[in-house]
Amino acid sequence: MTRPAVAALAGLALLTAACGGTTGAPQQQPQGAPVTGGTFTYAIPADPGVLDPAMAVLSVTNNVLSMAYDTLVGTGENGEIVPRLAEKWDVKPESVTFTLRKDATCSDGSPVTASNVADNVNHIADPATKSPIYGVFVPVGMKAEADDAAGTVTLTTPEPFSFILESTRDIFVVCGKGAGDRASIARATSGSGPYQLTEAVPGDHYTFTVRRDYAWGPAGATARELPQTVVMKVVPNEQTAANLLVAGTLNGAVLTGPDRARVEATPGVTKQVLAVGNGQFLYHQGEDRPGHDPAIRKALTQALNLTELGRIASGGTGRPATGLVLEPRPCSGDTVTGHLPAHDVAAATAALDAAGWKPGPDGIRAKDGKQLTLRFMYATTRGAGVQAAAEYMAGAWHKIGVDVQLNGVIDTKLAESLSAAQDWDVVWLPIGVNLPSQLVGFLSGPSAPEGANYAHLANKQYEELIAKASRLPATEGCPMWLQAESALFENADLVPAVENTALVAAKGATFRVISATLVATSIRLTQGG
Repeated sequence: MTRPAVAALAGLALLTAACGGTTGAPQQQPQGAPVTGGTFTYAIPADPGVLDPAMAVLSVTNNVLSMAYDTLVGTGENGEIVPRLAEKWDVKPESVTFTLRKDATCSDGSPVTASNVADNVNHIADPATKSPIYGVFVPVGMKAEADDAAGTVTLTTPEPFSFILESTRDIFVVCGKGAGDRASIARATSGSGPYQLTEAVPGDHYTFTVRRDYAWGPAGATARELPQTVVMKVVPNEQTAANLLVAGTLNGAVLTGPDRARVEATPGVTKQVLAVGNGQFLYHQGEDRPGHDPAIRKALTQALNLTELGRIASGGTGRPATGLVLEPRPCSGDTVTGHLPAHDVAAATAALDAAGWKPGPDGIRAKDGKQLTLRFMYATTRGAGVQAAAEYMAGAWHKIGVDVQLNGVIDTKLAESLSAAQDWDVVWLPIGVNLPSQLVGFLSGPSAPEGANYAHLANKQYEELIAKASRLPATEGCPMWLQAESALFENADLVPAVENTALVAAKGATFRVISATLVATSIRLTQGG
């Protein structure tokens, strides 16, 4: 994996998934008939930063961009691939050819062409761009060729790639002036989506105005019933967001903390519970680390009651983890259950004894004059649940003779420590991706700082399975992708403790969220909200 992917995976791991895929129909409350026009206001937890889609790795950024940009294909309510800018496609092991619709236009009125699409892909893949989504959303080595006369664009990879079609769901297409002047879209938009950014006030709000000519949305969606204006309001404090939603100042918000309970009890609120990625941890497997020994990793995992840990980490709102990829998954199945070392403190103690780690006078185990010490790193910005989870793990490990040094840091410091400093033995690291292929560089290959394999993993079974799976069409390769995930858990390389959930709440409006993104064409204001 190329170096740009390191930054992308750090961004995905640390700050992705304000919400995940759908997990059932929203619980509707009577709110009246749809309203044409008006303003829809949606809370985002942070400023999105630079708005060039080629540089966007954070979920908050992609949620903002989803208002103004289209992709070639999209995700249907049941996880199926649906047309967007492309009306049909032909998939081969090493290529996919899209035929574009002829009626799509950019916000400046210019037509969306095959060259627009190809230029976007090639721009991201150009090393000079230093795009952090290269190697994640755009596979390494992918190239694009356009035939404007035929209205087709062909994407090719150097060798077969399982998810060559599915990966295009995440590539926003820049068109018009912005395609030739990327600096112009740092705080503006130039896309074919249903909205155009008309005001950007960093740290406060981003205002979008509808394009009434938009008529090429997924499943035939148009702008006819969309609100006239969408305001993405920056609300970092979740309690504030809950207050504003209950008061009717906000029409939509995503809540993960304790305030979700009172919002759920508020009359007139539409509620949907979504998966938001796992609460999980990894052991550093560098040669000089305790986690290098699989017996130690398994013993440490056995010492933990993962059910209790998951409850603590999620504040009681999570559910058992079943895989690493966000819903809706391209490969369905439970890769976790039955594949993690079972909770057994006696077995954990015996394993440490057998590995030569003997308790000292202070109760801390030592071997060859070196104490068994773990530096546990986690992000303090992940909420009280993660802090409590870290303390619980430290306490459980201390009981079996392990010295644990807790190191809570902000997200940016966590990213630095993962990619460069490497000053950790265990890290609590949420990951949110839409395809299993997006995890490969993170869980195998070159170690940090040369690559994105932060934990120095070297699971041969995982590597052999993904090598075979990646060369097969997605449906054929799915059994091996699933087996590969399970191999990581059986080896205690990565330990998912819980699948976190979030409450997506709406008042005076309805909308859908799919694959961590607000669906712009689904937004409706309602009467009586």
